[in-house]
Amino acid sequence: MANGQRLFVKVTRESLPQVKDRYPFLYLERGRLEIDDSSIKWIDSENNVVPLPVATLNALLLGPGTSITHEAVKTAVAANCSVCWVGEDSLLFYAAGFLPTADTRNLKQQIELASDAKKSLEVASRMFARRFPDADLVGKSLKEMMGMEGHRVRTLYQQKAEEYQVGWKGRQFTPGKFELGDVTNQVLTAANAALYGILCSAVHSMGYSPRIGFIHSGSPLPFVYDLADLYKEQLCIDLAFSLTRELAGRYDKHKVSAGFRRRVLEMDLLAKVGDDIQDIFGVSRARRNRK
Repeated sequence: MANGQRLFVKVTRESLPQVKDRYPFLYLERGRLEIDDSSIKWIDSENNVVPLPVATLNALLLGPGTSITHEAVKTAVAANCSVCWVGEDSLLFYAAGFLPTADTRNLKQQIELASDAKKSLEVASRMFARRFPDADLVGKSLKEMMGMEGHRVRTLYQQKAEEYQVGWKGRQFTPGKFELGDVTNQVLTAANAALYGILCSAVHSMGYSPRIGFIHSGSPLPFVYDLADLYKEQLCIDLAFSLTRELAGRYDKHKVSAGFRRRVLEMDLLAKVGDDIQDIFGVSRARRNRK
């Protein structure tokens, strides 16, 4: 091979692992992402070099003190790996790189449902039905169902506090003042932010838009927030209350991160989210398999 020439292997959609086959995310901070022989390498603050298998990652979450070269971004995109910019330990979600997709079929489906008031309400009802399996939601307005959900979540917080025998004074979060919350609220905030990052990258990877929601509105990522509510009880709320006593009043980012990661993998979140989106969009499994 001539000097300076690089070997690029064409990556096709068929050769890439599906979202469900990937590791959810890799969080990095205080280092640099560069290219080495057409692959991405991570150079940390102590000059340790680690090659990153981006084709098996769903998202790179870049925390404080990170930088990334133009070539590294191109390589991540070619491997269908999202790049997200987050706060320390993913406590805040700032932005995500948009991944080009081969077609806009999923986006068109999402837009068609969201732009039709009746169909949009049907999608929202299917989402609420996941949390209210025994309730009759026929004829309920979006406002009524959101009121039911608010009551359910407040009751859930209280039930978890009693189950794990921890004090609870309500959900509290002041943007930019993470440390002012109690330990339970701190874990909730951290886990929620990490969940938003994972779901945003998954939504992008599958060709949907995080900006087109069915329940939430007036926010940067309404569809991500819609989906997050399907998984928060197990991944975030139960985790927060179960860890509170163990943390004994002192927030430990390592224990929170490990606990959240373990639950994401146990739930097999990335395998679920694709099927869940199609279910709430009203696409039957038989029709899905024909695509």
